[in-house]
Amino acid sequence: MKITTAMVKELRDKTSAGMMDCKKALTETDGDMDKAVDLLRKKGLAVAAKRAGRATSEGVVETYIHAGGKLGVMIELNCETDFVAKTDQFRELARDIAMHVAASNPVAVERDGVPADLMERERQIYVEQAEESGKPANIVEKIVAGKIDKFLAEVCLLEQKFVKDPERSVQDLITDCVGKMGENISIKRFARFQIGVE
Repeated sequence: MKITTAMVKELRDKTSAGMMDCKKALTETDGDMDKAVDLLRKKGLAVAAKRAGRATSEGVVETYIHAGGKLGVMIELNCETDFVAKTDQFRELARDIAMHVAASNPVAVERDGVPADLMERERQIYVEQAEESGKPANIVEKIVAGKIDKFLAEVCLLEQKFVKDPERSVQDLITDCVGKMGENISIKRFARFQIGVE
């Protein structure tokens, strides 16, 4: 199949990948747009995996203030170079994640940041619920482990479903950007402030 410039442009608009990458993906998939998008995303995941260990010492502090000024978020998003930190795409990613934090109220960036006392409290609740069902001890442990895993996925920022696109997690959003920008990106920390809430 002949790959036209219109097809390359359409794929580029969908993925923000480079023109040559788009043309190559369309050629490899015989012009199938959906398969080309998937191929570019897979390549992005491979790039992200290679870059995961690299230091992120540049970045931005971004804020999001919800309408009425009663809720605000501050987030530190890091990357490898000052050049990437100044791009519109990187700043937009930081704004989107700050807005997501305002909407979803995560507890920590990732699992090891969840406070131990909160984990223990949730675990006790799940144990009591499972024991009341009268199930054997080995089944209770499996039920509790499953509920804790689900709880962590709901309260850890990177695992939460992104509010603008519930098909993807926040980690997926970052991974896509790593693939497009060619640099490691990480969320260092965030703070969420709400009037009347401690």
